[in-house]
Amino acid sequence: MRVSFLGLGVMGYPMAGHLAKAGFDVRVYNRTTSKAQQWAADYTGQAFATVAECVAGADVVLVCVGNDDDVRSVTTSETGALAHMKADAILVDHTTTSANLAEELLEACTKAQLRFMDAPVSGGQAGAENGVLTVMCGGEASDFAAMQPVFEAYAKSSVLMGKAGQGQRAKMVNQICIAGALTGLSEGLLLAEKSGLDVQTLVDCLKNGAAGSWQMENRAQTMAQDKFDFGFAIDWMIKDLGFCLEEAKQHNLTLPLTQASTDAYKALSEEGLGRMDTSVLLKAIRKQAES
Repeated sequence: MRVSFLGLGVMGYPMAGHLAKAGFDVRVYNRTTSKAQQWAADYTGQAFATVAECVAGADVVLVCVGNDDDVRSVTTSETGALAHMKADAILVDHTTTSANLAEELLEACTKAQLRFMDAPVSGGQAGAENGVLTVMCGGEASDFAAMQPVFEAYAKSSVLMGKAGQGQRAKMVNQICIAGALTGLSEGLLLAEKSGLDVQTLVDCLKNGAAGSWQMENRAQTMAQDKFDFGFAIDWMIKDLGFCLEEAKQHNLTLPLTQASTDAYKALSEEGLGRMDTSVLLKAIRKQAES
C-alpha cells in the first residue's frame, strides 16, 4: 500500500515514521521542505517538495496539519491533493477541525471520485511517538475496515463513530472532557499544596480509584513542579474548544465549563504562554483561587 503523509509536525512526524517501520511505501510532504527531507533521512521513505508529487499514485493520503484553512490548502486548493490523487483513493484527515469541514471534504472527495474519512486523534505527542494514539473516525464502514492496517501502525484504538463529521464531533467531546479533568485536577492540586500533601504519594493513592485519569497520572507531578513546556499547546486547545462551542450553538446548548476554560486559556495565551501545555491551566485557576 502506498501511503502519502501531508504534515510533519509533532504528531505527523512520528506517525509517518511508524508507517515506514510497519513496511508501508511512505511518501511525505511538509510546508517546510527541510523537515520532510529530515524525515526521509530518519526513516525509509521519500520526501517531496509539492503536494501534487507526494500524492501521485497513492492509495491513501493522510493529512495532519494545523487548522481548517491549513487542511484546505493541502486538499481542495488548486495545488492541493484532490486534484492529483488517483480515482478511488482515500483521503483521511487526522487534523482536529470543525465538523463542517469534514462534511465539506466529503462532498469535494465525492465529486472527485475519491473516498474520505475524518479521523482526529488523541494521545498527544507522547502517544504519537509511542504509537498508541486513539483515532475517532467518521465515514463509511468499508473504508474504516480498509484503513485498519494503517491505523494499527500508530494507534492502539480506532473507533468508527458514524458518518463523516462524527469523528470530529467525538474529538470535541474528548477536548471538553480534558478541560474538565484539568480544571478539577488544578483545584485539587492547589488544595493539596496548601494542605501539605505530597503530590506523588497522592497520585499513587488516587490514580486507581474513581478520580484517576490520564491527566492525573501524566500531568499532576509536572503541574506541581510548575513545568508546562511540553505536550499539546494551549493555542491549539483554544482552537479546539472553539469548535466545541460552535457545535454547541448549533444545538442551542451552552457549555459553561468549556466557555470558562476557553476564556482562561485565551488569557494565558495573551500573557505569552500560548505554546505551553494545556496543563498550564493551573496558573489561571491559581490566580482565580487566590484573588
